[in-house]
Amino acid sequence: MSRLTDRFDALKAENRAAFVAYVMAGDPDHDTALEIVKGLPGAGVDVIELGLPFTDPMADGPAIQAAGQRSLAHGGSLARTLETARAFRETDDKTPIVLMGYYNPIYARGVPRFLEEALAAGVDGLIVVDLPPEEDEELCIPAARAGLHFIRLATPTTDDKRLPKVLSNTSGFVYYVAIAGITGAAESNAAVVAPEVARIKRHTDLPVCVGFGVKSPEGARAMARAADGVVVGSAIVARIAAGDSVPQVLDFVRSLAEGVHGR
Repeated sequence: MSRLTDRFDALKAENRAAFVAYVMAGDPDHDTALEIVKGLPGAGVDVIELGLPFTDPMADGPAIQAAGQRSLAHGGSLARTLETARAFRETDDKTPIVLMGYYNPIYARGVPRFLEEALAAGVDGLIVVDLPPEEDEELCIPAARAGLHFIRLATPTTDDKRLPKVLSNTSGFVYYVAIAGITGAAESNAAVVAPEVARIKRHTDLPVCVGFGVKSPEGARAMARAADGVVVGSAIVARIAAGDSVPQVLDFVRSLAEGVHGR
């Protein structure tokens, strides 16, 4: 059992979807980002996705690219991201944390060292978007052996022939990318997504969470009817970029959570 498994089991028992919120570590600066992260559970967030700043985030749209640049400009790094996780764990030992990013910073740090530090910091899972299943020996399998979930992305182009390979070493949940393209590119459509989620669930017992293109409480509410969880990132990051205060950001997050939870 793990924090991630426990959280999804509890949500399933309550017959409600998970709200997964993405924020970039260190955006707009380390202290403000930490304040936001610490406030997410109280705003209704079930799982925190903590972005790992990187200079070449190829899967991310302009909002998250800019968030990464702001973080890097203020000293953001893998080490400081883990510092954020450790500081969060000082007051919250229940809310799962998933690191989302790219392999280069992890490779540069060294996989064994990174896994040891991530576990010590209280990280529960990893989403590394540029490591396909063919590269599972690089990080996915070592992470699983260390006790970290490795969460894989499925996309609209992941057909039934490819899907078993994608799911083979996935744990925690499956992240379904609702639109083809980069983060924040377009509004996703729950009616289109629902049959794709059902197709994935024919291949796995894992929860399926949908992200990319969820921008509003109304969109989150519609997507929650189609999936086990809803991921929102760019819309939250855009509020930070606009200069919203921490309470304003958390109020927006709360509105999204209310949408996901059907209130």
